[in-house]
Amino acid sequence: MVDRLANSEANTRRISIVENCFGAAGQPLTIPGRVLIGEGVLTKLCRKKPKARQFFLFNDILVYGNIVIQKKKYNKQHIIPLENVTIDSIKDEGDLRNGWLIKTPTKSFAVYAATATEKSEWMNHINKCVTDLLSKSGKTPSNEHAAVWVPDSEATVCMRCQKAKFTPVNRRHHCRKCGFVVCGPCSEKRFLLPSQSSKPVRICDFCFDLLSSGDLATCQPTRSDSYSQSTKSPLNNVSDDEDDEDSSD
Repeated sequence: MVDRLANSEANTRRISIVENCFGAAGQPLTIPGRVLIGEGVLTKLCRKKPKARQFFLFNDILVYGNIVIQKKKYNKQHIIPLENVTIDSIKDEGDLRNGWLIKTPTKSFAVYAATATEKSEWMNHINKCVTDLLSKSGKTPSNEHAAVWVPDSEATVCMRCQKAKFTPVNRRHHCRKCGFVVCGPCSEKRFLLPSQSSKPVRICDFCFDLLSSGDLATCQPTRSDSYSQSTKSPLNNVSDDEDDEDSSD
């Protein structure tokens, strides 16, 4: 099916429409062999609150962006190569239902569909695209992924020292290795994580000690460690501002 659609006029037209919706600020998406598999609105769990994002699944990449005008204009384009993607289902928690984790070496995050059927379709299509890509390339699935950041709302005190309370002055920070919300004194060190940045990034003291000793396995975040156990805030249909987790802290 994908091979048959690759050179069809309908597929070329659909991809061109997506390119036009992102405008000049977006990257070109039309290349030989690329097929637009599907698209839709998913709720992305950002640093400060859940936000609606427009997602496009191609046979080799996953693209998403902020919704400015539905089906007409998007910005803040993000492109994720599918061969680096692994996904895991998330149990329903309060208002956040039908979700799964999208994990890559550079960035990982949670998304939620409107229905269980939609979730199943997204996950099945993503998994098939990833499997087909790896089969063609002969590569093995990535076993390294960036931590999923714990939302700000899940931590009123530092998740490492358990003492420092967060205030407008005592700001929240995120460890790039484990995803925990930590205070400044518990995350003063930097460490080079090549898959995430060419420069040393902020990590907590706990992860710094483990990384410095070479104990990478212990420091590797698990879903239960770095992902919130319970999210009380309702879904917000805020769609035209910048992703919070792209901030420097």
